[in-house]
Amino acid sequence: MPLGSLMIGLSGPELSAVDREQLCHPAVGGVILFTRNYHSPEQLTALNQTIHGLREPRLLIAVDHEGGRVQRFRDGFTLLPAARQIGLAWSQDPSAARRLAHQLGWMLAAELRAVGVDFSFAPILDLDYAQSHVIGDRAFHRNPDVVTELAAACMQGMDSAGMIAVGKHFPGHGSVSVDSHLELPIDRRRYADLLMDDMRPFERLIHYGIAALMPAHIVYPHIDAAPAGFSRRWIHDILRSELGFQGAIISDDLDMAGAAWAGGPIERAQQALGAGCDLALICNNFAAIDTVLEHFNPPLDPVSQSRRSRLHGRNRHASLRQLQTTRDWQSINRKLLKACESIDNTP
Repeated sequence: MPLGSLMIGLSGPELSAVDREQLCHPAVGGVILFTRNYHSPEQLTALNQTIHGLREPRLLIAVDHEGGRVQRFRDGFTLLPAARQIGLAWSQDPSAARRLAHQLGWMLAAELRAVGVDFSFAPILDLDYAQSHVIGDRAFHRNPDVVTELAAACMQGMDSAGMIAVGKHFPGHGSVSVDSHLELPIDRRRYADLLMDDMRPFERLIHYGIAALMPAHIVYPHIDAAPAGFSRRWIHDILRSELGFQGAIISDDLDMAGAAWAGGPIERAQQALGAGCDLALICNNFAAIDTVLEHFNPPLDPVSQSRRSRLHGRNRHASLRQLQTTRDWQSINRKLLKACESIDNTP
C-alpha cells in the first residue's frame, strides 16, 4: 500500500483499535507525535516499532522537536538549546556558532532516530524580528544570512545522523505578531521585500538541497488572497517554478485557526493538497481525522508519493541508551551544555 497524503495525530502513548484502523487507511501516510504520546524512551521505541510494523512501506513518524520550548520529548533526552541561543553565540564567534548548530542538528536527529522517529519539523528558517510571540526564540537571528548559515549547519548535522530537515514556515512567519494557532495573520509586505529578506534562507536552503518545507498559515495579500499553505501561487508558481524546489511540501496543522480560511476539515485537506502540498497535517482534532478519512479520498499522485518516500529516516542506533554511551554523544552533549551555559541570553 503506497503512503497516503495525510499525517495524523494519535490520542495516547499506545495504539488504540481506532488508531490502528486509521493508520491502515490508504489516505494516511504518517503520524505526528506529541508529548501526550510519550512516557519514556523505551515506551516510545515500542510505539514507533508498532507503527512501522503496520504497513509496507512503513508509515512516516514525525515530531516537532526543535529545542528550547518546542521539544516534545524531554525526560531521557538531551535538553536542546533554543535556536536564538545559537544566534546569540554568532556575535561572539561565528565559527563556534556554526559548530554548535551542527551539533544541535546531530543530537536532535541521532536521539530521535534511536527511538524510531523518521524526522522532526526543524529547523526554523523564520527571522527573529522580536515581534512574533509564537516564533520568538525559535528563530536563529534577524539577519537572513546568519539564519542561512546556522540552519544549513543544523541541516548538515541532522543529515549526518540519518535525518532529513524540514524548513519552516515559508515564506516567513517572523514579522507578524498574530499567532496562526489562534487567528489568521496578514503580512502586507510586497513580494520584492519578502524576497530580499524573509525568503532568502528558504531560497539558499533549497540550493543546498533541503528535503522538505512547511508553508505558513499567513495571508500575503499583495501576492495572493489565500494563505500560503493553501495557495497555488505560493506553492506551485513561486516555490516549485521560481525557486525550483523539488522536495516535499508539508502543510502546517490544519486544525489551527489560521487554516479556517479554507472551511471545514475536508475543505482544508482538499485545498492544501490541491495547492500542491504532499502531506497534510491533522494533529489534534480527532473528530476531524474521522471526518476526513470517511469522506475524502485524496488523488494518488506518483510524483508526490515519491517525495514522501524520501522522508524516511536512515541509519539508527539500537537504542537511545546505547547511543548515549557512545563517544560522539558524550562529546557533543558536553559541548552543547557548555556552549549554552556560556552564551549571554540577553536578546
